[in-house]
Amino acid sequence: MRIHRTSGRRVGTLGPMESPGPAGAGGPLSRANAALQRRRVDAARSGAHSEDLAARLGVVLGAAFTVCFLTGVLSHLHQHPVTWFPIPPVPAGAYRVSQGMHVATGLASIPLLLAKLYVVSPHLPRWPPVDDALDAFARLTLLPLVGGSVLLLFTGAANIASWYPWDFFFPVGHWWAAWLVIGAMLVHVGLQLPVLRRVFAAGADPAGPGEGVAEPDGGADRRRVSRRGVIAFAAGSAGLLTLFTAGQTFPPLRRLTAFAPRRPDIGPQGFPVNRTAVAAGTESLATDGDYRLVVVGPGGDESSLTLGQLRELPRVERELPIACVEGWSASVHWAGVTLSSVLEEAGIPVADRRDREVRVSSAQKRGLYGSSTVDPTLASRDDCLLALEANGEALHPDHGAPLRLIAPNRPGVLQTKWVTSLEVL
Repeated sequence: MRIHRTSGRRVGTLGPMESPGPAGAGGPLSRANAALQRRRVDAARSGAHSEDLAARLGVVLGAAFTVCFLTGVLSHLHQHPVTWFPIPPVPAGAYRVSQGMHVATGLASIPLLLAKLYVVSPHLPRWPPVDDALDAFARLTLLPLVGGSVLLLFTGAANIASWYPWDFFFPVGHWWAAWLVIGAMLVHVGLQLPVLRRVFAAGADPAGPGEGVAEPDGGADRRRVSRRGVIAFAAGSAGLLTLFTAGQTFPPLRRLTAFAPRRPDIGPQGFPVNRTAVAAGTESLATDGDYRLVVVGPGGDESSLTLGQLRELPRVERELPIACVEGWSASVHWAGVTLSSVLEEAGIPVADRRDREVRVSSAQKRGLYGSSTVDPTLASRDDCLLALEANGEALHPDHGAPLRLIAPNRPGVLQTKWVTSLEVL
């Protein structure tokens, strides 16, 4: 967020200021304004508040925001499919990678944003607040950019910790706030192109890497943070956050997942649980001797299969990831039956389900995501399973016993647990 002067006119709000003229014999307001101007000039010359550092931090933060935005859009399209952008089922682990990058870059953006705001903070207050219409527009774009960024990063961090101190539905609010921020960022970058060209053409910051400059009265302010201090905070904090969360997706760093809300290798049968059977009200389903899987055909014809009948179908084993929107993922060895074989056993031939989605519904009594739909391409694959086992054991109640959906390249919230019915739409 750096603005500059061209031809004696300020463009925007956050650029280095020229030395103000003498305060003159004006009243207290004039003297206060002159003092403010002197502080801003001093800050602009300081290594910690220089145009060069602000521009370079802005580029890094903009890159992190762009990756976070693009992976967030992909995550949204996974959860809310659209016909014009079909999500392919392969590679099976694509979602775990994109969502892991989304969470990692979002967390790394927090210290980068704090450092950026610190660097530009001396240039925000001034009087008069705007010079002209262009300057007013530039300052106005900072409101959605800064405010929206803080909102996105706060709510995103709270979401992965399952803490919701707000009344709006997180996915919808996060989605529209992301578009607001990315739009404001593009406008801001457009306004700052002259600054970026000048900074990167010059190479090094003329203010140097020093500890700041003396106050106008000649006294040194030892409390001022240096340029190196800002860089160390931004790079160190972002690096540590990434190091201690990337293990959610990248197995070699798994032992370092200190900041992850759930370690991906801890939980029943070796992987985490987001929603337990008790929380979903399905704790008795796994031991219910009268369990039936209801299958409804496209014409409304209904049939049912017992667990015994399901176990008599051809057994299929696959290694597939389970990936959560919170960023963690785990590879699990699943065993069960294919969705297509169950539909075939229920008397629904391929011709009657071609080009038709299948709704998979859960027995859960509380919470969202009680059902999901499987598109025709995925429903016909031999790695789209109704799992009965995980990692060599009968499915744990918290993982969806007696039956759960597991399919490649899908968010965990759409891998429906405690399945009780299938419906060919």
